[in-house]
Amino acid sequence: MEAALYGPEGFFVRSRPADHFRTSAHASPLFSGAIATLLCRLDDALDNPARLDLVDVGAGRGELLTGVLAALPAEVRQRVRAVGVEKAPRPGELPSTIGWTSALPSGVAGLLVATEWLDNIPVDIVELDAHFRPRYVEISTDGTEALGDEPLRDADAAWLERWWPLGNAPPGARAEIGAPRDEAWAGATAAVERGLALAVDYGHFAGARPLFGTLTGYRAGREVPPVPDGSCDLTVSVALDSLGSPTLPQRDALRLLGVDGTRPPLSLASRDPAGYVRALSRSSAAAELTDPDGLGGHHWVTHWV
Repeated sequence: MEAALYGPEGFFVRSRPADHFRTSAHASPLFSGAIATLLCRLDDALDNPARLDLVDVGAGRGELLTGVLAALPAEVRQRVRAVGVEKAPRPGELPSTIGWTSALPSGVAGLLVATEWLDNIPVDIVELDAHFRPRYVEISTDGTEALGDEPLRDADAAWLERWWPLGNAPPGARAEIGAPRDEAWAGATAAVERGLALAVDYGHFAGARPLFGTLTGYRAGREVPPVPDGSCDLTVSVALDSLGSPTLPQRDALRLLGVDGTRPPLSLASRDPAGYVRALSRSSAAAELTDPDGLGGHHWVTHWV
């Protein structure tokens, strides 16, 4: 999974993510605007520092950073130091005002945001065999799977017992060991010296874990078998509660930041037809971002420093 996503020929190195799947950052400028509003509120909470950091982890091609900067008031924008963290080379069309790096920076004073990054952290998967023993799932680059003979490492067994116990599950049940993801999030939060680390992702909580796991692939907007050959995205839903940070459904977070999917009153159509069309378009975009069965069902994971 590590090689297929982030190796020299990996998916995120060679491919433009927006060509293959749709995140909140791609769905509407309203999302960038909401992050800009959050950054402004954070700026006030930090007493308007001379340098305000904006770090996007898993930045794709810089779409979110570009959108947030465009939505900021000029007085705030001129103090923002924007940096994209991504394995892919720096996009040629990216404005020179945005920095680009393949490693997490340190000493962040401001906002670190990671939109659908945690679901792409490589994890091991285990499956119960016919004797109810958890065994690692091994997979070749053509997608062929087999159960390994190696016993679970102590740390993996401990994580499973704490966060995803399989005690009453039937043979064939799977769990995804989220310890590497927990460590990645801990590293992201440690990078923030003063401010907020925010992850936006989809996932599940204890008591509602998927019985057969969530590993899947995406290519060109379609769900495909998760073959680890670098040709597709490989994604695993996040065990959100194991991250150790507070969570909030995206629909609630966005409403707190002024994104509302309520349709405009029909009376506006007769008074201001053009205004009604604009308001209707905005409410439709907001409805997609706050739909509990879609992007609105994602969660915001927050860590304040």
